[in-house]
Amino acid sequence: MTTGLFTHEDCTRHDMGDWHPESPARLAAIMDYLKASGLLSELEEHEAVHVSREALARAHPERYLAALDKLHPPEGLSWADPDTALNIYTLDAAARAAGGVVAAVKAVLSGKLANAFCAVRPPGHHAEYAQAMGFCFYNNVAVGVHEALASGLERIAVVDFDVHHGNGTVDIFKDEPRVLVCSSFQHPFYPHRAHDVDRPNIVNTPLPEGTRGLQFRQRVEADWLKKLDAHAPQMVFVSAGFDGHARDPLGGFELHEADYRWVTELIADVAARHAGGRIVSVLEGGYDLDALARSVDAHVQVLREADRL
Repeated sequence: MTTGLFTHEDCTRHDMGDWHPESPARLAAIMDYLKASGLLSELEEHEAVHVSREALARAHPERYLAALDKLHPPEGLSWADPDTALNIYTLDAAARAAGGVVAAVKAVLSGKLANAFCAVRPPGHHAEYAQAMGFCFYNNVAVGVHEALASGLERIAVVDFDVHHGNGTVDIFKDEPRVLVCSSFQHPFYPHRAHDVDRPNIVNTPLPEGTRGLQFRQRVEADWLKKLDAHAPQMVFVSAGFDGHARDPLGGFELHEADYRWVTELIADVAARHAGGRIVSVLEGGYDLDALARSVDAHVQVLREADRL
């Protein structure tokens, strides 16, 4: 078995304007760097397929999906919130993003792949049960988790290391004890919601602006490890946000590629102990193109090394 890479050109057609940091260039930078580093040749590439309405409806109510359909513009942009817009291709890209995660889940559960990384956009972890926000429309990880639950898994973990809190994932799973959600994030900071949700299956790790690698590592290890081991997940999902990098224009952390490698190793160790190594990682934030590409390369390199164990 090997590591799968799920992506699709349609994910680059969602475009909110040249000024917007969540741009098609993010995927191009990642793919170009993976190719230049040689890592791409070691991965099994898959096209992200369109998600089914049934799969979306496990994570989002039909009224919300219908509202997004209604927002879909015939031309130009239609705004879901002040920084989250749809163009004519957005819902197609979002369907590919969520569908790529579902396909990755199926491939990993079937044993065809050891683990997978989904280089998709738009991102998803801010999309709540019935609210688009923070550049997100469908909650890609939540759709994938529901696919795994529907397959019969009883314990799943979501690990979110974006600089912004994974409010959408918390909102969707806060009352679902089968899903443990661990989220590290800058606080106080966008999205200013769900960071105070108090549930046994929600582990929030707020960190101050200026957080460096050592502080990040110490807090993540202290907050997450016992909870993850006690939950003993049968599959681990990663909301992989790289906007905590020191060079990122939207965040205030001081992390580097080595920190992303470290947190991925921690996740891979948990997955090896409890989940047969089964990991599905999904791209979230990261807006300095060079820092994003290098950080993704470090992250995926650990996944590739884990599948050889």
